[in-house]
Amino acid sequence: MITKDMLLIDVFRMEGVNVDAMAEVLADFGMHCLGCALSHGESVEEAAMVHGIDPDVMCNALNEAAKA
Repeated sequence: MITKDMLLIDVFRMEGVNVDAMAEVLADFGMHCLGCALSHGESVEEAAMVHGIDPDVMCNALNEAAKA
């Protein structure tokens, strides 16, 4: 389960998740985290807030995409 306090890089490193689907969700939010150096030190919540996105909405979308 992806939580708001997780670092983005750790989200992408989770075993068994669909990284491509999660990257697509983030791109839909206007974020390109896979190529961003900040993904190594920024939490899901921090990244969402910087981009003006509700952290709960983004976290829910990432959890759905992780299952795909």
